Amino acid sequence: MKETWKNKKYFQGTNKNYSVSKVLRENKKVTDEFEAIFNNLNLEEVIALKLELAAKSSGSKMYGIPIYKYLDLIVKDAIIKYALSSCHSKAEAQNFLGLSSRDWMELLKGFNPDPYFDEEKLEDS
Repeated sequence: MKETWKNKKYFQGTNKNYSVSKVLRENKKVTDEFEAIFNNLNLEEVIALKLELAAKSSGSKMYGIPIYKYLDLIVKDAIIKYALSSCHSKAEAQNFLGLSSRDWMELLKGFNPDPYFDEEKLEDS
């Protein structure tokens, strides 16, 4: 008998509780309405708007902040968090990103994304 997707059990991996959206909701930083509006923006608009709002809050000038220099680190941090929240396990996230085990372990050590998703930390805040 051929096994179909309906017969397979849903696999919940070690990352089953990892969700950037959940973390932001629990910290009361986003709502359903915000996510619906946000979903209509492309990534370039999101980044430009975030920078514009940061500039407004700092008196319209952001001199001395080397944004361009650290852009690759900012993007890598976001991609790691997305990969962990969308994949069932860290191994699956590693494969999703196309990284070797050594590179993945170095990234996890450097960025340390686990505390971001830590539920106990969320409950304390």
